[in-house]
Amino acid sequence: MSPIQALFPYVATTGAITVRVQPTFAPEDSRPTDGVWVWRYHVRIENHGDEPVQLLDRHWIITDAHGRRAEVRGAGVVGEQPLISPGGAHDYVSACPLSTPSGTMEGSYGMVAADGRRFRVAIPAFDLVSPDSRRRAN
Repeated sequence: MSPIQALFPYVATTGAITVRVQPTFAPEDSRPTDGVWVWRYHVRIENHGDEPVQLLDRHWIITDAHGRRAEVRGAGVVGEQPLISPGGAHDYVSACPLSTPSGTMEGSYGMVAADGRRFRVAIPAFDLVSPDSRRRAN
């Protein structure tokens, strides 16, 4: 297993674009007694194609432990609409709060190729698991 594969356990590839995700529980931002659990997630978007692509928008589907689903749509990621060169990558870190100690996220990015062609790229489904959810399962 390569270091990249070890760091990013969740992977999806659409055409020439690979999206890798590493979620991490954020205890310093969570308040379980108030019903708030927070995760940070590191995303790496790799362009294995022959032309630059630009990330235009995101669509997230966030599901909590009770099956409640929220959808989030917006321009770019963390205030950016990065241009990713052939052979290049873009990394960013963001966060997600939930009202349950576990859940999942998945979604897609809207991209545009150098020739103006628009397409969507899958974000792999990934688990949000806190120490509280592990204790409750045992």
